[in-house]
Amino acid sequence: MAATLPRNAQVAEQFDLLADLLELEGEEQFRVIAYRRAADLIRSAAGPIARLALDGEAKKLPGIGKTIESKIVQIVDSGEIEALTKRKARIPSGVAEFLRLPALGPKTARRIWQELGITTVADLKRAAEAERLRTLPGLGAKTEERILRALAEKPQEKRTLLAAALPAVQAVVDVLREHPASTQVSEAGSVRRRTETVRDLDIIATASDPAALTDYLTKLRWVSEVEAHGKTKATVVSHDGLRFDLRVVPPDSYGNLLQHFTGSKRHNVALREDAVRRGLSVSEYGVKDVESGEVFTAVSEEELYERLGYQWIPPELREGAGELEAARRGELPKLVEVGDLRGDLHMHSTWSNDGKNTLEEMVHAARDRGYDYVAVTDHAHYLREGRFQAQWDEIAELAPRLEPFRILRGVEVSIRADGSVDMSDDDLAGCDWVMASLHSAFDKSPTERVLSAMENPHVDCLGHLTARKLNRRGGADLALDRVFEKAVDTGTLIEINSQPDRLDLRDVHARAAAEAGVQLVISTDSHELGALAYMELGVAQARRAWLTKKQVANTRTWRQLLKLKKP
Repeated sequence: MAATLPRNAQVAEQFDLLADLLELEGEEQFRVIAYRRAADLIRSAAGPIARLALDGEAKKLPGIGKTIESKIVQIVDSGEIEALTKRKARIPSGVAEFLRLPALGPKTARRIWQELGITTVADLKRAAEAERLRTLPGLGAKTEERILRALAEKPQEKRTLLAAALPAVQAVVDVLREHPASTQVSEAGSVRRRTETVRDLDIIATASDPAALTDYLTKLRWVSEVEAHGKTKATVVSHDGLRFDLRVVPPDSYGNLLQHFTGSKRHNVALREDAVRRGLSVSEYGVKDVESGEVFTAVSEEELYERLGYQWIPPELREGAGELEAARRGELPKLVEVGDLRGDLHMHSTWSNDGKNTLEEMVHAARDRGYDYVAVTDHAHYLREGRFQAQWDEIAELAPRLEPFRILRGVEVSIRADGSVDMSDDDLAGCDWVMASLHSAFDKSPTERVLSAMENPHVDCLGHLTARKLNRRGGADLALDRVFEKAVDTGTLIEINSQPDRLDLRDVHARAAAEAGVQLVISTDSHELGALAYMELGVAQARRAWLTKKQVANTRTWRQLLKLKKP
């Protein structure tokens, strides 16, 4: 029976599709968000969610209620969620593909389908080429151009978000370390470099009995499929569709293989090319002196890099972006660490309709993480008709009980199409901290809108600057050099957003911002308690951007940070 149950990833795909179809039908956003959250939770579940649902245990998981559990049982019993089957009968299959195009939102996609009768991507392309789309009010030549450009781009492979991959590989590493045959175990590959998305999860180990360790991996309860199994190698797939590659290596060359399998390809190629110029040949098994024939093996990466004349290079920097040259000169930066942060400056509560925990719960959880301060930044459009003052009253009542921890009165405002923000200057003037973010109309003059928002004397920081969503949409087309220059001129900070599907700014952009003199903030944009832990992902992104503690504003006390804010 267990072998026939759908994998977690297959179950999650149905909830994602149901959310897409709900958007196309114009259903309430809270329902769409609920199914998307369910999909994320199902993907990350440690065990087979189908088995838990059949046993009535799935609803005990945070975020999975009776309704979601019953739909999972429907997948097991009939192969598909009943509500999904009904909607697939009403909505042509090709229309859901429209939502994969960053140029189209659900409302526009629905109009194209219902008003023009276009139901396939091929027909959409032909209509755009024939200039038929512009016959709809509100759509013009630019929309057609964006659609054609998006259709011409090669579809990107959907990869696993770091937020799902990292705890999974860390859990497997911990389990393998407990086995009596293991001596050393480490994550490797892209997850060790903390790339924002990953494909396979690589693990390197040494063991007194390699075959026993690989056999142990194949028999763990969460393994759905064994793709390969040998004395020193094993590849398994988990119930949530993650693929783990274990390689057990000789102890005396552990450092060589760990470095090699951590990568990246550009880093390794550059390292080997540099070694060749100095009469050395580097492979995954050792460093050979070409003249003498002697081979050097390393039990640690530190020994290997030292033999090649470098400082040890943190995995996050191994991208072939100048790290070898800096390491040769002994000039690698001391990268920011999670423990350096003094506060979280982007957090939501139930005052935002999409928040899941109360303000008091969120604030207590932030304090328990060891922070000195937290900014409560609920969405401005949820704080109308007296709700803004009511929220401040709650903060005023709560704050004295938590001193010296500080609750900052904040808000997240949306940047409108004309560059203004959706809250009055009078209200903003009373805030301790104001985030301004793009939330819609990403194709409508995004650069000019952001530049205009930074002119507002009350806007302290830009949130998730490009508004990208990994695996769903690319970011807004911003002239980042102009944005960074304006940020320096106006004293506006820029956020690295730690949400797993954002990680925005991306690493190369955050590095460019810092080099331009911008002060950055790492924050979680939490909408629930568990999301406060995403700070680790944001810090990893900052480390990949070469950021130091000094370049991250919220490593400072609040009093020190005030000196960076606009006067």
